[in-house]
Amino acid sequence: MTSLVIDVRPARAPDAPGLAEVYAAAWREAYAGIIPALTLERMIVRRSAGWWRDIMKKRAILVLEVGGVVAGYATFAPAPGSAHAGAAEVQELYLKPEYQGIGLGIRLFSAALKRIKDKGYVRVLVRALADNDRANGFYIRRGGRLI
Repeated sequence: MTSLVIDVRPARAPDAPGLAEVYAAAWREAYAGIIPALTLERMIVRRSAGWWRDIMKKRAILVLEVGGVVAGYATFAPAPGSAHAGAAEVQELYLKPEYQGIGLGIRLFSAALKRIKDKGYVRVLVRALADNDRANGFYIRRGGRLI
């Protein structure tokens, strides 16, 4: 019998190349036709493994690992601005395209919400591009509302 281990855990320095791969693949798939191609590629190039190693020292990052492969990630932090006191913001939640649509995004989002709640936050904000229908639908199906 073969088992496939799926885990959600805090990011570690060796995850940096995998995080860069997830970011590149997910952004190319999610934003093609929404963000101009040249701009999109410039954004992707900036998020190298080195960038990820540096940012994980400053930001809470959860990794979704499937069979030892970094398949997705979520980042969150206190929501910016005094109007959002007591709120956290899920800043990013992305999966490689081949891991989408099979419930792993829900698993990752649920893990992020648990960590946020455990830190004492009472509200959660998520920002998504207005044209990103799939992301907006995902969060609406999880109980979110557009504002």
